Amino acid sequence: MIPLVSTLTVEEQQAWLASLSKQMPERSFGLFSELSQTQKSTCEFAIVANPDPNDLADLPKLKWVQSLWAGVERMIAELPEASFKIVRLVDPHLAETMSEAVLAWTLFLHRDMPYYARQQSQATWQPRPMVRACERRVGILGLGELGKASALRLVENGFSVSGWSRQAKQISDVTCLHGEQGMQQLLESSDILVCLLPLTTATHFLLNEQTLSLLPAGASLINFARGAVVDDSALKSKLDQGHLSHAVLDVFQQEPLASDNDYWQRHNVTVLPHISAPTHRGSACQVVAKNLEYYQHTGQIPTAVDMTRGY
Repeated sequence: MIPLVSTLTVEEQQAWLASLSKQMPERSFGLFSELSQTQKSTCEFAIVANPDPNDLADLPKLKWVQSLWAGVERMIAELPEASFKIVRLVDPHLAETMSEAVLAWTLFLHRDMPYYARQQSQATWQPRPMVRACERRVGILGLGELGKASALRLVENGFSVSGWSRQAKQISDVTCLHGEQGMQQLLESSDILVCLLPLTTATHFLLNEQTLSLLPAGASLINFARGAVVDDSALKSKLDQGHLSHAVLDVFQQEPLASDNDYWQRHNVTVLPHISAPTHRGSACQVVAKNLEYYQHTGQIPTAVDMTRGY
């Protein structure tokens, strides 16, 4: 039996088991709690979603785990010396979903929707000057699968797009930057900054007082990465000063966002409940099936997380 090791609700776990069984009817899936001691002592593979580290420690022969999430920073933090490999979910449909969200909220900012929402609340009729998409500079932090798909979708819709990555990359019609100097260049030339970076020791509070100050006056921020990539106090300060005009935030250091957090009340902040690119059970289970088949046919573990880089 292939175990699902998770701290999700029982209902959520059962829903995942049903989807996994539908995708791979020839295999047997069950909850970690259903494993016998013999099964635990011989288990080499597990599917995980917010797993309890103690449960994974109870699987001494574990060789690798397949995460049902794209983000694995929590697992890396909780299992810094794991003896097994962690394979995160790389779902092409997730990239498509994220690119759709990036386009939607970029258009939201590009077409001054926050401004017109405030006008409506004041019964004010005052059009703003039109800016063409080709004149709007969008910068993307992170050019992995999600960032690349998002950059190309923005290009298809006429935006001037630049992107930054740790290592040099090439994407058609996208100005690709890298390194410290490239980061500064991207920030200084972004009217709308989209953050899609993984959370690592290197990206923790990467967007802080100093880096946010590099953005042009009146720029906007979209954070679809992880909450801790942004220093909240620095962001609020830049919004208060008017240096930044608006922030669309889908991720936070504490989720759900506390009801007393003043992000809720700010007219220059849009709060979203972590919905930019939710995992789709059907397509996720297809990825799991493909990875498991690859492992059984080749004996090789699919591309695993680099624990030193954090992704």
